[in-house]
Amino acid sequence: MANKHIHFIGGGQMSEAIIRAILTNETVNNSEVTVTDIVESRNIYLAETYHIETGQDQSDFLRKADIIVIGVRPQDNLAQVSKIIQQNSKPEAVIVSIVAGVTLEKFSEYLGKDRAIVRVIPNTLTDTGLGYSGVALTEHATQEQVDFFINGFGKVMYVEETLIDIFTGFGVVGPNYVYYFIESLADAGVLAGLPREQAWQVTLENLVGAVEMLKQTGKHPRQLLDINNSAGGVGINALHELNISDFAAGLQRSVLKAVQRTTELGK
Repeated sequence: MANKHIHFIGGGQMSEAIIRAILTNETVNNSEVTVTDIVESRNIYLAETYHIETGQDQSDFLRKADIIVIGVRPQDNLAQVSKIIQQNSKPEAVIVSIVAGVTLEKFSEYLGKDRAIVRVIPNTLTDTGLGYSGVALTEHATQEQVDFFINGFGKVMYVEETLIDIFTGFGVVGPNYVYYFIESLADAGVLAGLPREQAWQVTLENLVGAVEMLKQTGKHPRQLLDINNSAGGVGINALHELNISDFAAGLQRSVLKAVQRTTELGK
């Protein structure tokens, strides 16, 4: 367990998910986490649920923080948030932004060019310990400064910041595509005549099994598709119909739209 104080500016759903994960995984203990949110009822909820110190006055929290997590919305007053950090934090404190669309350069303008700033796009699978969060660093920040923290709520993939918006729309939003696929496939089983519970069980087992098969064999999905589909058989007929539906292109358009929206949020 690291002996580091982590302060969250903004106690929204993503901040809460990270707090829950790092406490569950014993990355830090309760006394080393503080939160400030503009909504007092949110502060009360987080304090009662996670037994951490919260409040709307964050000057004391900032003074002792080793890592400061900015978890406000992109449309909030980031310049004002940054000014509060500058006035109250230790110069060596690492600033971690989980704000979608706002670049390291922009935060460097707000906070100072010599600050260690880290941009993290958290995956929503924090409670599972799975899923990659995308991370980009300024020249004054290092992986060693934040690895223990980010690994506390999932896996880490360090990327060039030019790829962060793509990583967001593809990797971080990724569970949404999977959930939608699972729902649609289970509904297809019900449509064909299976009881809902059986269709649900088969869908989940096939999904987990297919992923494990890819990992175990190291084969490309197309190779396994070739193995599974005999000439004129059931599988190849099903795939033919799926191809007609424009499934692949629709999914790809969804990713591109998500990437586009991420970029728009930062402007």
